[in-house]
Amino acid sequence: MSLFTRSRQLPDITGGEKDTDGGGATGADATEEATGEPGKTETSETSETGDQATPPPSGSPRPGWFGWRRRFPRTARGVSVGTSVLAGLLVLLVLLFPNRLDHMNLRSFFRLPVEAIVLVAVLLVLPPRARRIAAVVSGLFLGLFAVMKFMDMGFYQTLARPFDLVFDWIMLGNATDWLKETFGRTGEVLAVIGVIVLFLALLALCTWATLRLTNVMSRHRSRSVGTILVLGTVWVTCFTVGVQFGGVSFATKGNTEFLANRVQQVRNGLGDAQVFEKQSAVDAFAATPPDQLLTGLRGKDVLFTFIESYGRVAIDDPAMAPEMDATLKKGDATLKAAGFASRSGWLRSPVTGAGSWMAHSTFLSGLWVKNQQRYLNLTSSKRATLTSYFQKTGDWRTVGIVPGVRKSWPEGKYFGLDHIYDSTHLGYKGPYFSWTPVPDQFSLEAFQKLEHGKKNRDPIMAEIILASSHNPWSPIAHTIDWNDLGDGSVFEQIKKEGTNPTEVWKSQERVRTEYRKAIQYSVDSLTQWMQRYGDENTVLVFLGDHQPVPTVTKGSTSRDVPITIVAKDPRILDRVEDWHWTDGLKPADNAPEWGMDKFRDRFMTAFAK
Repeated sequence: MSLFTRSRQLPDITGGEKDTDGGGATGADATEEATGEPGKTETSETSETGDQATPPPSGSPRPGWFGWRRRFPRTARGVSVGTSVLAGLLVLLVLLFPNRLDHMNLRSFFRLPVEAIVLVAVLLVLPPRARRIAAVVSGLFLGLFAVMKFMDMGFYQTLARPFDLVFDWIMLGNATDWLKETFGRTGEVLAVIGVIVLFLALLALCTWATLRLTNVMSRHRSRSVGTILVLGTVWVTCFTVGVQFGGVSFATKGNTEFLANRVQQVRNGLGDAQVFEKQSAVDAFAATPPDQLLTGLRGKDVLFTFIESYGRVAIDDPAMAPEMDATLKKGDATLKAAGFASRSGWLRSPVTGAGSWMAHSTFLSGLWVKNQQRYLNLTSSKRATLTSYFQKTGDWRTVGIVPGVRKSWPEGKYFGLDHIYDSTHLGYKGPYFSWTPVPDQFSLEAFQKLEHGKKNRDPIMAEIILASSHNPWSPIAHTIDWNDLGDGSVFEQIKKEGTNPTEVWKSQERVRTEYRKAIQYSVDSLTQWMQRYGDENTVLVFLGDHQPVPTVTKGSTSRDVPITIVAKDPRILDRVEDWHWTDGLKPADNAPEWGMDKFRDRFMTAFAK
């Protein structure tokens, strides 16, 4: 070797232990990768004669990231370390972020999850092949775990409850229908594609992250073992002492509890069918002769009317109360001027945010229908409903006015309805209002023309399900002169003058305002119809089916909905005097609150005397 030529090797920064974290080789490590022989180094300076190192053959592959790692070893190492850090942060993020948006805050991410410590410990003790398989399985599981949390977020935002792994899959189809009606076919397709991409991305990223971290830990086994021992000791100490930061426990086992709750939820769900079957077998009126049923209502037209999303928040919320009070007082005055009186109370719905059909079936069947399985079991059973008992007497024609139904509704026959008018049979030629196929005022006028206004008819029992106050509450109709309704074409201009749901939903307060206006419209339509067409033989029972979504309720956990009975014949209200309901259309704060499943039997008892 020439006296003017020397070989230089970069120092080993780990103090003798080769650090190949994530492939970020430098110095001797990079040379080893290039030559395939450990210990060989490159000549860093040329000889005084100008001789240069012999370049590699042009046909040979360039090492590491197309040769980039060799040319820029420090940058490559930085990228490698940064990538490993991102992988670790992703795993921690999945374990730490809550399943509810209202619980999302900075403190949630300053915790130490025991699940991360256990996962690392398990991976470290496994042999190489089993370790890699376990890393892939763990990554897929973490991806599914993240998906489950996102599902919970969506359900809490709409239904104020977590996603049910047994019963809620059908709700996904309902969600896509809502997207289509609200934002159009394009919006529905884009949303579905976005969800699928997010699902696949979460699975792929979580799997990559666990594999990356497993490789890093394997290369630095001694450090990893020491770190896990320290973190495990810290976790046990903090958990035992109860260390908290800002009211949040630092040592957490929340993911374990989350999974345990889900396992129990699935077990309960799988056994719920037997519980519900036993409950549905008990019916206090099953053996009652038809001529002894509902005798106090003979000769009356009885209308059970549901106002979509009419919840307690519309009456109690300080931001809505003044306008709703004015609407209810106006309705009271209108009805009193026409000779009607009313009483109001509260019912507790089995659902909130959505699931109207479960509330309807709870009200009519006298059973607590809290999930889709119960609904399907109910509608395929022989359990009698309030409406079917009217049909059983033979003294009423039973009809359904269901403008929100656009497809076949085979369950309608179960509810004992002689005839059903869906959105295509009401004579409406106007536009949809987002999800709502037919405005409430038109639906009520159609009922008048098709059934109630006919001469020489039998008494009617009608189930009327109004739809204008359905989410997204934009655009909404407003009441017009009843003589101008025509075939509904007049609503074209009203819709054009209305709000855009995309713009409304950018602001929570705008959503709440439009919700309140929609409820006011429904109540106005109903009270005006009673004034215009009701008589001494008309009995109206109207109620909300459930509270609106949490965007409107602002996190209220109440499931109460108002219910009102209206009649001109004083004997009708005398029969419910012992209910102690409030006079008028607005129930008092301390008015009786019943479960919605209790109404059927109490109503039938009151009118069977």
